[in-house]
Amino acid sequence: MTVRLAVLLSGGGRTLQNFIDLIAAGKLDASIEVVIATNPLAGGIERAKRAGIACQIVDRRGWGSDEAFSEAITSVLDGYEIDLVLLAGFMRRYLFPERFTGRVLNIHPALLPRFGGKGMYGHRVHEAVIAAGETESGCSVHLADLDYDTGPVLVQKRVPVLPNDTPDTLADRVFAAECEAYPEAVRLMAARLGMASS
Repeated sequence: MTVRLAVLLSGGGRTLQNFIDLIAAGKLDASIEVVIATNPLAGGIERAKRAGIACQIVDRRGWGSDEAFSEAITSVLDGYEIDLVLLAGFMRRYLFPERFTGRVLNIHPALLPRFGGKGMYGHRVHEAVIAAGETESGCSVHLADLDYDTGPVLVQKRVPVLPNDTPDTLADRVFAAECEAYPEAVRLMAARLGMASS
């Protein structure tokens, strides 16, 4: 049985594109039912359109609270048959309903629990890793809960931090690891949910 995905994003959609490409190549038994973007200018919207995927915008600036914003996201998701919700560069907290518990995944560009939490996203994470003198970084896919970057870790991939790394060069290496880790976590969850995923 094909695992049905919703992808929530705020930016360029590189993670979305990775899933689109893997599914098209027959390397992941999944379908992306809907993409939800929090920014009407997000590059991921065009990627979804090119792939023929339904895309809806829930502008994060249009809601006075995380609760109201989250209810709007859930309202969109309720219009689709979804097995897993993937947070993919999603820049606002999603307070999902209890029925989604254990079905919302997030990817973080560091080895959680280190370098996680509120305000730790994107280049801020890589800057912090380098500033701390770490020799290793990576990415973590975890089951989301209602806090930032907590919840059980499903998959981690490690990459070296090189002496001459900048946040950009480290980000590139970590993103390459993310492209392996996130699909691996989807396959793991599909197996747990009793679905086949190649």
